[in-house]
Amino acid sequence: MDILSSENNFTYIDENGKKFSCDILCDLETKDKNYLIYTDNKKCKDGSKKVYASSYIKEDSKKILSNIETDEEWDMIEAILSYLTKEN
Repeated sequence: MDILSSENNFTYIDENGKKFSCDILCDLETKDKNYLIYTDNKKCKDGSKKVYASSYIKEDSKKILSNIETDEEWDMIEAILSYLTKEN
């Protein structure tokens, strides 16, 4: 899964070559891994925006997305989302 990004949004290209426009909510680089929290601006049944999170590696000018693998990573992502929603 590749993404082509500008500063605040990117085009997500899935394994079938289908493109999706997404907005970046948070791009977090740690010493061990990089994470991206983003939305495609679609709405949930309750009216809130759908939010996604992935880890990624940089490859040239692209970021290659992959699944978040551990409970500890999910705990960190949830803490970041909680902080972001308190700020807004």
